[in-house]
Amino acid sequence: MKNLARNLSVENPRLVAFDLLQSVNWGGAYANLELPKILKSTNLNQSDKGFVTELSYGTLRMQGKYDFYISQFSDRSLSDIDRKLLDLLRLGCHQIFAMRVPNHAAIYETIEITKKVAGQSKASFANAILRKVSEISDEEGFIKIKVKDHIQYLSIFYSHPEWIINSFFDQLKDWQEVEKLLAANNLPAKPNLIAWPNLSDTDELVKEGCERIPFTNFGVIANNPPESIKAIKERRAGVQDAGSQYLTEIFYATRTEEDQEFLDLCAAPGGKAKLLYELLDHKHFQANEVNANRLKLLNHLIPENYTSNFDGTDSSQFGRKYDRILIDAPCTGLGALRRRPEARWRKSQNDLKELIKIQRDLISSAYKMLKPNGIMGYATCSPHLLETKVQVADALNRFKDLELISIGALESKYHKGLQPDGTMQLWTHRDQTDSMFLALMKLRND
Repeated sequence: MKNLARNLSVENPRLVAFDLLQSVNWGGAYANLELPKILKSTNLNQSDKGFVTELSYGTLRMQGKYDFYISQFSDRSLSDIDRKLLDLLRLGCHQIFAMRVPNHAAIYETIEITKKVAGQSKASFANAILRKVSEISDEEGFIKIKVKDHIQYLSIFYSHPEWIINSFFDQLKDWQEVEKLLAANNLPAKPNLIAWPNLSDTDELVKEGCERIPFTNFGVIANNPPESIKAIKERRAGVQDAGSQYLTEIFYATRTEEDQEFLDLCAAPGGKAKLLYELLDHKHFQANEVNANRLKLLNHLIPENYTSNFDGTDSSQFGRKYDRILIDAPCTGLGALRRRPEARWRKSQNDLKELIKIQRDLISSAYKMLKPNGIMGYATCSPHLLETKVQVADALNRFKDLELISIGALESKYHKGLQPDGTMQLWTHRDQTDSMFLALMKLRND
């Protein structure tokens, strides 16, 4: 997709944000991968880059709400509004409602950009819509008089699809908690870094202005751009959510002196695999990834002789058995909505059905590859019951010699997010991490 901002002699942060929205919403790009590329191609200063990030990420998260506002004042349906114009209106709305931009400036700047990329007639239309939108003084009240029920209200106000909200309630069983989670998903998270063992340590990162994450052994919060930190530039540390780090540490904590063979069954992009690889001192470890393009990402972190390109659902391709198998299963990603702004709009309940089958097949394959007394860790970046506890219950029902091992049996430092059934469920609003799930299942040696 053509990037307008890169072709302008005088670069405008709002145009750069518009480029990102166009690439993500209509070109299928991922914001976290596309934004760095776009910013690198510009001459924007650090302040303007921060503005672009806040504007584009915030708009992507909240565009469900903004689409509702636009629809209330438009004489045509959203599907009939030009794609460029719709993204420009969304950007204008975000500046009005969520940024430190005066309404008149937000409207003026949006209209000027609209003239450049969409033409005068569309600019007039945008001007009329944004002026009406800017007159909304009570967002809650405005939405409540327009909707039928509480779930619809939450869906619009917090900009989440209703099916996702229902899935959160299925776990939390408390609407106040659900609201806290929805609000947390809309707040940008400071980058979490990991000091890879043997290569760096948290003391080094703290000296560069980072803050330790107390429940992890290797994690810090970055207060400066990660790319400015020496250990990151030298590839001795990485960017990884604290929940993923913690989950990997728990899995590694099940190791005994007798355990020799570790497998990460779905390893790309490689954060968990890299941590395991270093913790195991580069011994008796295999990281597998079925997708060839994602395998390339994995090989940036793990040498090729430690990786494989097998179908994780087909145990026969591996030809061996393992003491420990980590299944970081493909999932809806509902636990990482704050970091992946477009994800809530990309997934549907139809996607869920396909993912559940893949997860089930991966568990079956891992079961066949476990040694007696071996342990599999089943993990998802999702709190959806069908991807978490239901999958575990199904596995235990199908494989009678498989038993759930309580994470509570490990040291108390690994009890964060511990559930009554012995699994782990982290929550963004409680733990300031992705909402990660982990279950440990052991093959009995009867």
